[in-house]
Amino acid sequence: MPNLAANLSMMYTEVEFPERFAAAARDGFKGVEYLFPYQWAAADIAEWRQSAGVELALFNAPPGDWKNGERGLAALPGREGEFRNTIGTALAYAAALDCPRIHVMAGIRPDDIADAVLCDIFENNLTYAANEAAKAGRKIIIEPINTRDVPGYFLNRQDDAHRIIEAVGAPNLLLQMDLYHVQIVEGDVAMKIRQYIDKVDHFQIAGVPERHEPNIGEINYPYLFNLIDELDFDGWIGCEYHPKGETSAGLSWAADYLS
Repeated sequence: MPNLAANLSMMYTEVEFPERFAAAARDGFKGVEYLFPYQWAAADIAEWRQSAGVELALFNAPPGDWKNGERGLAALPGREGEFRNTIGTALAYAAALDCPRIHVMAGIRPDDIADAVLCDIFENNLTYAANEAAKAGRKIIIEPINTRDVPGYFLNRQDDAHRIIEAVGAPNLLLQMDLYHVQIVEGDVAMKIRQYIDKVDHFQIAGVPERHEPNIGEINYPYLFNLIDELDFDGWIGCEYHPKGETSAGLSWAADYLS
């Protein structure tokens, strides 16, 4: 049985962010995730989460200048000092919010720098992040993202992420496998799950290609849920999709999992 976490950055946008925790709990979600918490005080978010009685599965480290198109700093040259500051900020929030894992985004690939150079920067920054997170009892996770949604994103494939994780060698550096991105970039989703499950610490799902509810589109999620159960994964599966209509009205696909 999948442990579903509602993504509060994409779901329940009918209400303001502080109200989304309780809305998710009313629909039966036991966990939540979101992209970035930094515009709110950590103490306020902790109160919203605790009042709703849900666990916090995941959030992202600060990504740089999001409004102007930045999508992470971890692979970008000349931003190492800023990156380290973002890890400090993220870990402070994780402690206040009792969140076990932080997603670190690689960033948009600069046009004039070789991938090998960017990979070295990424690995060095991840080594720093994993070491700092280990001191706080947290995990760092990285996620391959498709370049249709995020053109130029540095990390796109599961095998590349796996190689980076192995190169860094930190036990608390793990994989966030978003099956929506896997299908768009690589396909053969079930075999990718089997191949990389040992490093997966968090799954995410959405319908392909429109990123609506998981029962809309080309992926057979009930089959994949059964496979994930078969492989004894007991972590969270984040529902990172844009509801086609009102969030609660579109949850028929999850009725068997939220009861």
